[in-house]
Amino acid sequence: VQLVESGGGLVQPGGSLRLSCIASGFTFSIWYMRWFRQAPGKERELVASISDGGGFTNYVDSVKGRFTVSRDDAKNTVYLQMNSLKPEDTAVYYCNANRFIRDYWGQGTQVTVSS
Repeated sequence: VQLVESGGGLVQPGGSLRLSCIASGFTFSIWYMRWFRQAPGKERELVASISDGGGFTNYVDSVKGRFTVSRDDAKNTVYLQMNSLKPEDTAVYYCNANRFIRDYWGQGTQVTVSS
């Protein structure tokens, strides 16, 4: 099982980034996919989630209206489109696959929002 994130980097406030997470080694389409983030000195926080099939999405209040989670089951990939980025969005972003009590994690990708 492998989850590989990409797309992080340094961006100015107000800018955009799109994170990708490519999954392998399991049946991606039947797993709930989630994006977490962890800023220095803070607990890991659930940012966005998308159900198997993509029919249900959910977001933490601080990113609603700015972030969009989506998935392409044909490519075994989940995305996080991040717009209107703020300095407080700076964190390591992790991709997570969840099904019942099982979880798989990616290695994380750094997002830094700074002028």
